[in-house]
Amino acid sequence: MLTLVCADRVGIVAAVSQFLAERGGFITDSQQYADREAGRFFMRVAFEATDDRMADTDRLCAEFAGIGAQFSMDWSLTPSNHRPRMLIAVSKGSHCLADLLHRWQTGMLAIDIMGVVSNHPDMRRITEWHGIPYHELPPNGDKAVQETSLLDIFDRTRSDYLILARYMQVLSDALVTRIAGRCINIHHSFLPSFKGARPYHRAHDRGVKLIGATAHFVTAELDEGPIIEQAVERVDHRATAEDMIRIGRDIEAQVLARAVGWIADRRVLLNGGKTVVFR
Repeated sequence: MLTLVCADRVGIVAAVSQFLAERGGFITDSQQYADREAGRFFMRVAFEATDDRMADTDRLCAEFAGIGAQFSMDWSLTPSNHRPRMLIAVSKGSHCLADLLHRWQTGMLAIDIMGVVSNHPDMRRITEWHGIPYHELPPNGDKAVQETSLLDIFDRTRSDYLILARYMQVLSDALVTRIAGRCINIHHSFLPSFKGARPYHRAHDRGVKLIGATAHFVTAELDEGPIIEQAVERVDHRATAEDMIRIGRDIEAQVLARAVGWIADRRVLLNGGKTVVFR
């Protein structure tokens, strides 16, 4: 699997295709997008090896480095069966965590879950039932100590991504910078509306007709990171705040699962404050 981002110019697709063809690579799926306003080019290529020249990933990467340098690409070349390592953070809400654990256990998500971290003990039982390590952060309320512990677990488990599955803590700018582009959050609203606490109650007070959820990369600007996926559900005047919470939790779990799945399949590429998602 090859993904790349670079300045848009003539010859990129031809160079990539020729490189793969010369080494016996059979392209099974290829998607590309040119952002003409930003002048950026995005590409995802899935391919199969037809001879031994494609078997050595390290050698293939070394050989592709010349093309990467020629076009000043930000690129990644990994085996198609590569499973990204993900650390999940959660507080007391179980719906997103339970959904991810179920999809992982049944093979619906091609990821390796390295552990679950939490600032509460509530999710220990369901996590350990799935055979996943549970790490309860120091309970003294010291945010710096908790974040140091979280980052230590992230590094020690060699995780590729941190998934905030309803982790009800605002991450510090330092932590966000440290794992920029590798931290995904599920927000209990169809951004940018109804930020902050009790969003469904605020939505109910306003008589909204659509509720939703947003999965996005985490940045220093609260709930303003590049959006990966969103979904909405229609409601009417009969819906109570409790109805909205129930419907919203279903949407949150589905949206986060789709975002995690697309990232695992290397379908999400950052484009400044936005994303390109090859679906």
